[in-house]
Amino acid sequence: MEITTSENYGTTTEYDYRDSTPCQKTEVRAFGAQLLPPLYSLVFIIGLVGNTLVVLVLLQYKRLKSMTGIYLLNLAISDLLFLFTLPFWIDYKLKDDWLFGDAMCKLLSGLYYIGLYSEVFFIVLLTIDRYLAIVHAVSALRARSFAFGVLTSIATWTLAILASIPGLYFSKAQWELTHHTCSLHFPHEHLREWRQFQALKLNILGLALPMLVMIVCYTGIIKILLKRPNEKKVKAVRLIFVIMLVFFLFWTPYNLAMFVSAFQGFLLTSECEQSKHLDVAIQVTEVIAYTHCCLNPVIYVFVGERFRKYLRQLFHRLVAVHLAKWLPFLSTERLERVSSMSPSTGEQELSAGF
Repeated sequence: MEITTSENYGTTTEYDYRDSTPCQKTEVRAFGAQLLPPLYSLVFIIGLVGNTLVVLVLLQYKRLKSMTGIYLLNLAISDLLFLFTLPFWIDYKLKDDWLFGDAMCKLLSGLYYIGLYSEVFFIVLLTIDRYLAIVHAVSALRARSFAFGVLTSIATWTLAILASIPGLYFSKAQWELTHHTCSLHFPHEHLREWRQFQALKLNILGLALPMLVMIVCYTGIIKILLKRPNEKKVKAVRLIFVIMLVFFLFWTPYNLAMFVSAFQGFLLTSECEQSKHLDVAIQVTEVIAYTHCCLNPVIYVFVGERFRKYLRQLFHRLVAVHLAKWLPFLSTERLERVSSMSPSTGEQELSAGF
């Protein structure tokens, strides 16, 4: 019989009982306590600043009139929701003890999963939106409206919440040997089945679904662009393509590691040493995956020309103009002129939101 206690959503298994032989993993937990807190702290700071700026840019320059703008705003909110839970996991790793009680354990677990699944779903919606804008530009024009963007966003958040219910319901804070934990506690009689269900759901919704959408949509987009090359359309597709590609690069190793962990009875021998290596692999790939929530703003800066312009305008409007009042050598007239610049409506509609 195998009894596993998963520390913080699959990162470290405390004990594996195989043939009544305990597999102690104290050193694996110590490795996580050293590696994760500083990296998560950096991710939290960069992600919080970056995604907050994205929200401010979208709200400040009224980019919410199109379906694309609605999805980009929701994507930033998904990242912020995910980031909100990080300080608690950092404290958990540093102290090796859960101090926030059972209710917070369930709440933060729910937010963690909602943020994860909603991010996947909104990246999928952004890809479909680009497909409609390029391949079915005329026929889909009416569907790609503000109202439809709001309705599909509500439906997406509902689906993300539904997908997160098992993680929220089975998360529990309890005393285990020497410390409190916040982890998934599935019924012992169906422990293996629930772990495999969670891993399959993560890989289907977080890997297979977006990959299928990406193949179908970008195959259609490439065919159109090869027939009728258009520089503006290429720029409109490039940002969303990079967002999805980076998502795959950062989340796929973690998804596969979780899959192998759930099905290790079939895929690996039942040796304790292999199980330890797998737990270390999960911790390392988890860091890579969590880093993704601070990358979308960075992508906007390097790939989204319009976003860089909006960011400069936002800086001038909120910071530089006020500094000019205290620093006379700064030209207030020039700063205000730059901050008032805005792109044309047609240009906004073709862009990917940035």
